[in-house]
Amino acid sequence: MKIAFIGLGKMGLPMALNLLKAGHQLTGYDLVKSQLDLFAASGGTVAPDANTAAKDAEVLISMLPASQHVQSLYLGEKGLLANLKPKTLLIDCSTISPKVAQAVAANAKAKGFAMIDAPVSGGTAGAQAATLTFMVGGDTNDVERARPLLERMGQNIFHAGASGAGQTVKVCNNMILGIQMLGTSEALRLGIANGMDPKVLSDIISKSSGRNWVLELYNPCPGVMENVPSSKGYAGGFGVDLMLKDLGLAVENAEGLSASVPLGKLAQQLYETHSKAGNGQLDFSSVFNLK
Repeated sequence: MKIAFIGLGKMGLPMALNLLKAGHQLTGYDLVKSQLDLFAASGGTVAPDANTAAKDAEVLISMLPASQHVQSLYLGEKGLLANLKPKTLLIDCSTISPKVAQAVAANAKAKGFAMIDAPVSGGTAGAQAATLTFMVGGDTNDVERARPLLERMGQNIFHAGASGAGQTVKVCNNMILGIQMLGTSEALRLGIANGMDPKVLSDIISKSSGRNWVLELYNPCPGVMENVPSSKGYAGGFGVDLMLKDLGLAVENAEGLSASVPLGKLAQQLYETHSKAGNGQLDFSSVFNLK
């Protein structure tokens, strides 16, 4: 299958490489040349711009940082919707506003294209290992058409509902994750202040009612767990600024619906403080060091 992949960053590149390994023909584009070089070295075809990459594609996958980038890619006179060949399947894996996802999908449908929103969970490790979870919004037929490709990049594919539903699940999930990381970090800090070994504390809590994903698989305390960002100087992983963006999406969505998310708002404020202290590019587990 001929696939165009727009956005070959930390998540997009390993996802694209898994499709190449599956035997698909990929043409890719990204603003960062070093990412394009890695893509080309693995057998991908590099395009000079997004429209050229998408020109002959049967499927187009995008993985971009934020809502405005998705809008810019697809909409307007120079957007992809004005230049794609008919019946191209569009899969947007970016994490963006549910309302923006719905608006872009409506524009795509009006022009005769099938589009689904398919944000992911699992981080860079999941992208590399093809074990991502896809949270998908869109028409059932379009989701099933995309499923064989999603299964090459992930282990769990959930059809959440109509357009925008995938994004809704993603912002809810990441709001929980952001809050969970803060709570786990505070508890570990309290234990350490009382003279506890953080590994012993983590082991005990992981078998008790305070157990959670962060504690068991992504411990924020350096030295407790191998092969996680906290033991690598908080390098790699999921950045503080990306978590801050996702919390902003959750709070914005909640305010538009008059839904109460006081912990979500507090988490947003705390990650913003941490980012402004110069930690925006570190993994979000570095909030362990917030004082």
